[in-house]
Formats: sequence, C-alpha cells, structure tokens
Amino acid sequence: MTYLYLAIAIVGEVTATSVLKSTHQFSRPGPTMVVAAGYVIAFYAMSLALKSMPVGVAYAIWCGLGIVLVAALGAVIYREVPDRAAMLGMLLIIVGVVVINTFSRSVVH
Repeated sequence: MTYLYLAIAIVGEVTATSVLKSTHQFSRPGPTMVVAAGYVIAFYAMSLALKSMPVGVAYAIWCGLGIVLVAALGAVIYREVPDRAAMLGMLLIIVGVVVINTFSRSVVH
C-alpha cells in the first residue's frame, strides 16, 4: 500500500502543478480548484506513505518522478520542450530513483 499511496501523491502533485499555469494567478476558479484539490490529495497521500517509508526516500521518489512527469506534460500541454541538457538532467534523476528503489535498504520492499 505504501507505493500506492506514494503513486497517488505523485499523481495529485503532478496534476496540480501542471494545471497551475492555467489558473492565471488564481483568477480562474475551475483550474484553481483542480490545483487546490490536487495538492490536498498529494499531501494526504504522502502522509499515508510516510507511515512506512522514510521521509527522505519518499520525497526523493516523489520529487524525481514529479519533475520528469511535469516536464513531459509541460512539453505536451504548453509546448515547453526541454533542451538536451534538461533531458539529460531528468535522465539522471530517473537513474537516481531507480538506484534508490533497487539498492537502498531504506526502501520498503
């Protein structure tokens, strides 16, 4: 269940962050409500994941996957395509998340 809660937290945060630009500084109620709901879901689900996962590991996975997913959605939705250096950096983030999940004894398996 820990990874399910973490996945829900990631989806909530990625959704909220991806919609944030559409709020136009919180002047549009619809997108603003999506952002608020996404962050509430994200933080609640993260709190559940933290019952059995170390905060540092959970946060590393959450941030790492969030960065990559938000960048991918930004490229599709807003046509903000990252350059090669940014893509290389994101690849390194993914590698880091894989290393944490594969080799760290801190991770719940």
